Amino acid sequence: MFSAMLGEAWHAMGANRLRTFLTMLGMVIGVGAVVLMMAIGQGAEASVKRSINAMGSHLFVVLSGPPRIGGARSATGNAPSLNVKDANAIGELDGVTGVAPVTTGKGQVVYASNNWNTDIIGTTASYLDVRSWNLAAGYAFLDSDTRSATRVALMGKTVVQNLFGDDDIDPVGKTIRINQRPFVVLGVLDSKGQTLDGRDQDDTIIVPLTTAQRKLFGNQLPGSVRQIIVQAESDAVMGMVEDALNSLLNQRHNIREGADSDFSVRNLTAIANSAAETARTMSLLLGAIASVSLLVGGIGIMNIMLVSVTERTREIGVRMAIGARERDILMQFLLEAIMISTVGCLIGIVIGVGGAVLVSVFTQAEVIVSSQSVLIAFSVAVSIGIFFGFYPARKAARLNPIEALRYQ
Repeated sequence: MFSAMLGEAWHAMGANRLRTFLTMLGMVIGVGAVVLMMAIGQGAEASVKRSINAMGSHLFVVLSGPPRIGGARSATGNAPSLNVKDANAIGELDGVTGVAPVTTGKGQVVYASNNWNTDIIGTTASYLDVRSWNLAAGYAFLDSDTRSATRVALMGKTVVQNLFGDDDIDPVGKTIRINQRPFVVLGVLDSKGQTLDGRDQDDTIIVPLTTAQRKLFGNQLPGSVRQIIVQAESDAVMGMVEDALNSLLNQRHNIREGADSDFSVRNLTAIANSAAETARTMSLLLGAIASVSLLVGGIGIMNIMLVSVTERTREIGVRMAIGARERDILMQFLLEAIMISTVGCLIGIVIGVGGAVLVSVFTQAEVIVSSQSVLIAFSVAVSIGIFFGFYPARKAARLNPIEALRYQ
């Protein structure tokens, strides 16, 4: 019985192919838009999460400055208000599991006939642990290298690619020149990708802090650093650690109560979580906007089904006269609406997935077509077909057989 109704519904759809196609076109566009928009949104969300994971967990960055010069406040990181002793004191605080003082600058790096301008990070051996940064090859420098200002370096993947190219050369153990000074490459860093602001983290070289201070950048105040990266034990102690950081540094720098501090503390985890929440909201918003097309498609199905009921009034009367029950008529027209929405949904899924692939190819943006988004789009499309097809089907089922037979 059901298969016969299914065949009748398929036959009715094929009787007017152009109208059927135009009816399901709204569903095709709606489902395709939902799949594509959710793929773009989920890709953006995954990219943000990857950047957060690459950054490290439970992190604070303490920046030197900002000072006041003639009443004007300059940018953070410019004034040498932090030093290694501050970092050592921070490491003694409860809830702190790692501390890495950092000084940064730019450097021209040369190997053979190749050269590259990159970021130079001067720091201690704890930096890799705090940043959760592993090595792809070689080994890290030690605290003894920092004490003796050894000329050794760890290279990011971008630097390796630009200095050594595609040649099958192992950089470990090779001698490079940074600002005309020779350095031995101890290791190659794992790829970290881009930061939340689009900066390439792999375009960097890490050297011991004292080496950077004494032999690369110079240092007017011995031991001073631009920033201190602090890692807390967990999310639960982040607030406590932040308060302790401010209190400790105000005390060490003799900052009076109510006066401006000569440092600033930034909670990277809070910033990262905010960015992740924004990406999730954007993903949901894109899906919601695209879902409006599904609603429009459902309204189109209802309109066409109402027209179909009017055109087939005599047919409905004949069916009732030869024994068709009210539920049989209801099921027949409801099946037609479901089939239109289902076929349109399947075509829309193919178009949405294809569109996502094209976006990925031509824009290099990350897109993720998940089975969950496809299942949601399919379920919503079928539900819309049932919802908007029910009223026309109910109207057809409740026609008076005699009046239906007399309808011209």
